[in-house]
Amino acid sequence: MPNRGGELNPATILELAAHRYPEKEALATPGERLTYGQWNRRVKAVALGMLKAGIKPGDRVALCCFNGEPPATVYFAAHQLGAVAVWLNPRWKRGELAYALREADIKAILADRETAAEAAAALGLAQREDLLLILAEDSGPWDDAQRRVYYSDLIKGGPGERELPLPRKRPDTEISTVLYTSGTTGRPKGVARTGRSDYYSAMALILEHRWQRFERTLSIMPFCHTMGLHTLLSMVLLNGTSVILPKADPSECLQMIQSESITALYLVPTVFHDLVRHIEACGAGEVPVPRLAFAGAPMPAALVKQCRDLFRPEVFVNQYGCTEMLVLAVNPDLERLPTSCGRPALNSRLLIAAAGNGRSSPGPGKPLPPRQVGEILVDATLPQAFAGYLNRPEETRRVMHEGWYRTGDLGYFDNHGNLYLVGRVDDMIISGGENIYPREVEEILGSHPLVEEAAVFGLPDRRWGELVAAAVVSRSGELTGSDLEEHCLNHPLLAKYKRPRRYFFVRRIPKSSSGKILYKELRKQFAERS
Repeated sequence: MPNRGGELNPATILELAAHRYPEKEALATPGERLTYGQWNRRVKAVALGMLKAGIKPGDRVALCCFNGEPPATVYFAAHQLGAVAVWLNPRWKRGELAYALREADIKAILADRETAAEAAAALGLAQREDLLLILAEDSGPWDDAQRRVYYSDLIKGGPGERELPLPRKRPDTEISTVLYTSGTTGRPKGVARTGRSDYYSAMALILEHRWQRFERTLSIMPFCHTMGLHTLLSMVLLNGTSVILPKADPSECLQMIQSESITALYLVPTVFHDLVRHIEACGAGEVPVPRLAFAGAPMPAALVKQCRDLFRPEVFVNQYGCTEMLVLAVNPDLERLPTSCGRPALNSRLLIAAAGNGRSSPGPGKPLPPRQVGEILVDATLPQAFAGYLNRPEETRRVMHEGWYRTGDLGYFDNHGNLYLVGRVDDMIISGGENIYPREVEEILGSHPLVEEAAVFGLPDRRWGELVAAAVVSRSGELTGSDLEEHCLNHPLLAKYKRPRRYFFVRRIPKSSSGKILYKELRKQFAERS
């Protein structure tokens, strides 16, 4: 008999995909290929192995791996046995991992060859040597006192599908997945999501990105991020193929796009940037990919054009969202509105509220009129919404107001209902009493032919309160601050008081693993120089 329960549970979604098209390819990695029938049987075997190893329904299982078949399988296996999957960033160090292990009360952790040393050290820091260690490879820095099981043994250890005595899956209204945010401000927060919210988020991705049955996508966005995880879940819903690479190496990505007949790419602008540069450098010419989408950060207009010219997409969308809600707005008309986030997405209702003093919002109140900048709020009663921050009731209450979720993002609607993002509430610059939004100045700087990338931020100033500064990556060593001063003064779309008064030329702009500019790091770095 099937393991019933949790109708929108990820494991149920995989079971149904295997029921529809067991022969279709589900996963392709550099070392292995699995059909839906094969993968579903493996997931059940691993789930039973985890159950035998002492993992019970309701336990929290951490996944600390770079992308690959083992974390994808253990994620679905955890849902199969009624456990909660907790994704940890594989780039974290032992202190960050130890913090999450304690906060989430983890009972087992999956680690790979690259994360094993930090994960092992984190167990000691967290005083959690009792955790079950699931090692993706058959080697690692574990001592004999540590409880461990090898992933390869879990694969071999389960009986046939019809014989599995697995417990009922978790109801789709209960917390089933936790995604930790990048922690750009303070400690990372565990975003708790239900099977229902993940299902509706994946369906919104499918419809808004216009993905199709049997899609083939390149899975290089980390599974520990909402983009990577929900792309994986979307492919299962479509009986599509996830072509998985552990990291976004441009050379390997191009090879896979061409050899695997990739039909969809959903990436952050940074990865698109690196991929475009590599394609141009090696003279590959056009690399047709029918459906493109980006999220996580704005994409410069010049890069939008380069992507269109190289990939020749039939569909090219900008998607605005967050870990808590995922798909908030989508712009499928980048040629006409290159800097817009578009209209509210499926299962999304947005509101622009007054941002108070610029550092916090007083709550929803009366919506602001078109073209007036305020904080973007999201209706948290709709089915994509998260279930709160794990063990952080005060933090959850801080971002929720009368059923609306405060994103912390600043934006406005134009007269036609199109959303524009101008920055973060905490990143807004207040200079001489005027509000200045980094994004609008960055767009002007980015239009200079010798500017590769720019980030605008505020520095303390006795006279102005804050001074507008810019970190700039130049295409040429000949570019100077005087050149950019002239460019800004002569630009018809930038008021003079908004122009940067200080320029710092850098090799790269610091960013989070999801591609967001780390303005806090810039402020700290250059405040010390000032």
